[in-house]
Amino acid sequence: MAKFPEAEYEFNHVLICQKCKARNPANAKRCRRCGSTDLRKKRKIAKKK
Repeated sequence: MAKFPEAEYEFNHVLICQKCKARNPANAKRCRRCGSTDLRKKRKIAKKK
């Protein structure tokens, strides 16, 4: 996916807010945009259609 392992790590290790779909750092407890605590890990592979 990414050229550099560091970039790929940063790209994939984020939390996604279930409420507003904002990307948050991996160590976040609350969403940076809406303040919700309903966060999930980013999917590593795309969903099949």
